[in-house]
Amino acid sequence: MASIRDVAQKAGVGVGTVSRVINGSGYVAEDTKKKIEQAIEELKYTPNELARNLFKNRTGIIGVLVPDLDHPFFSCFARETEIALYNKGYKAMICNTIGSSNRELDYLNMLDRNMVDGIITGSHTLHVDEYRKRKHTIVSLDQDFGPEIPMVGSDHIYGGTLAAEIMIKNKCRKVLHITGVAPNVAANNRHAIFESILAEHGIEVVDLMMEWNKFDHQSYWEAAESALRKCDGIDGVFAADQPALCYMHLAMKAGKRVPEDLKVVTYDGMDITRLCYPEVTCIDQNVKFLANTCTDTVINLIEGRERVPQKQIIAVEFHQGGTTYPVELNGIF
Repeated sequence: MASIRDVAQKAGVGVGTVSRVINGSGYVAEDTKKKIEQAIEELKYTPNELARNLFKNRTGIIGVLVPDLDHPFFSCFARETEIALYNKGYKAMICNTIGSSNRELDYLNMLDRNMVDGIITGSHTLHVDEYRKRKHTIVSLDQDFGPEIPMVGSDHIYGGTLAAEIMIKNKCRKVLHITGVAPNVAANNRHAIFESILAEHGIEVVDLMMEWNKFDHQSYWEAAESALRKCDGIDGVFAADQPALCYMHLAMKAGKRVPEDLKVVTYDGMDITRLCYPEVTCIDQNVKFLANTCTDTVINLIEGRERVPQKQIIAVEFHQGGTTYPVELNGIF
């Protein structure tokens, strides 16, 4: 196996010059660079990745924590983040915490032991101090850890307001709201504003609060079955995609017509909402833009290229489906 010294000898240059070409650091004349690249190709030399990273004091790896890869939003976020990081010259180490604080802590400790250049976290079972004390660069998806750690999230206040306006203008009187409230998570604002606006308009809200770190499909089915069994007179439902669709499915099996008897608005807007019939009215989170913004933010912090805002809020979009009647959304109730 060829070494860097073999490359230097064949190209007729010093080892330091070869190192500068491999690492892209320092000036090397173009003709000399071509000789070195030709020598590398002829000798089939492969640079030692570990040694190169030690030289740069970088690993080129970003840890990405998500609470459950089975969840459409987080699987999409992990995918888009990996693509964005790869396009920027970094690799992603995806860590699936599956809703458990022990797994999240284990992965966080592993990543913090000099294995990565930075961390993007969408998991949120740990106390904020567990993140604040870390030595690596951290960017948070949708959780406010305070001024020390930048946050990227959707405009949940506007999203909750849109959902409330849809329910009001569809003349709903009793709305099921399936939630999972977690500490310091920006999505809590969506739940609060939605319920506040409906209460102001005299609409009854049945609040079904799930365990906030449960993202598996079975938990959603059980919650939907419980709500359908215990709550009479529901004519609207607002929740994230999966629990709302579970409830809609069971309600339709029980004879409810959508949208005549039941109005359904979901939040996230993943592909599954376009595959249902009727196609679902939803508030879409821009997952690709969230992933790209998290990626740009963590790289900017690592490389010190640009000033990074403490909070970056990404717009949500309304998608009219067939689970509600079309209405004009103008903020006037």
